[in-house]
Amino acid sequence: MAQAHPLKAELRERAGKGAARAVRRAGRVPGVIYGNKLEPVLISLDPVDLHKEYHKPGFFAHVYEVAVGDETYKVLARDLQTHPVKDHPIHVDFMRFSAKTRLAIEVVVEFINEEKCPGLIEGGVLNVVRHEVELICSPDNIPESLIADLSGLDIGDSIHISAISLPEGVEPTITDRDFTIATIAAPTVFTESADDGEEGEDDKKEKSEE
Repeated sequence: MAQAHPLKAELRERAGKGAARAVRRAGRVPGVIYGNKLEPVLISLDPVDLHKEYHKPGFFAHVYEVAVGDETYKVLARDLQTHPVKDHPIHVDFMRFSAKTRLAIEVVVEFINEEKCPGLIEGGVLNVVRHEVELICSPDNIPESLIADLSGLDIGDSIHISAISLPEGVEPTITDRDFTIATIAAPTVFTESADDGEEGEDDKKEKSEE
C-alpha cells in the first residue's frame, strides 16, 4: 500500500486569476482539491514545501494527505503549473479518490545489484528502455517504485516487465506483450588505425613535391 505524504495547506476564499495572483503576491501557491463528486476546496500552500515534494521522484504517483484546518484530504497531484522562467510552482491541482478509483499512473523503475551483474562487470552498459512504467491501480496500492534486479545478467540479456514483481491488483497498461525495461548492451569500442596517426611514405613524397 502506498504511504501517504503529509502536506499542510490553508483555505483561500476566492477563485479566479486575480485571486490567485493575490495569493502569489502573499508568498504562497494557490491550489484546488476536487473530485469524488464533492465541492472543490480552494487552498494555498507554502512554496518551499511544495517545491520539495515536486522535485522528489514520482510526485504524481504519491498519495498526499493535505491538512486544511481541521480537515484532512487524501489526494493525488494531477497537475502542477510552473513559472516559465523561474520554474517554481505557481498552481497545483489535487484530486480526491475513493476505494473504487483506478488510475493510470507512471511509476519509476529502480535498478539494484549492479555490482552483481556480470555483464556490467565485464564492461557492458545498462541501456534503460523505460525509466518509468505506466500502471493501472488504485491510488492506495501505488508502489513507491518498481524494482529491477540486475543480478546474474550477462551482456545481451534483457529485463522484461514479467521479471518485475507487481503488487496484487496492479497491472501495466500494456498487456499484449512482455515489453522490455532494460538491456545489458555490449561496450562500444573505438579503435584508431595506425594509418590515422602516421603518414605513409607516398604521402610524404607527394607533400615534398608540392
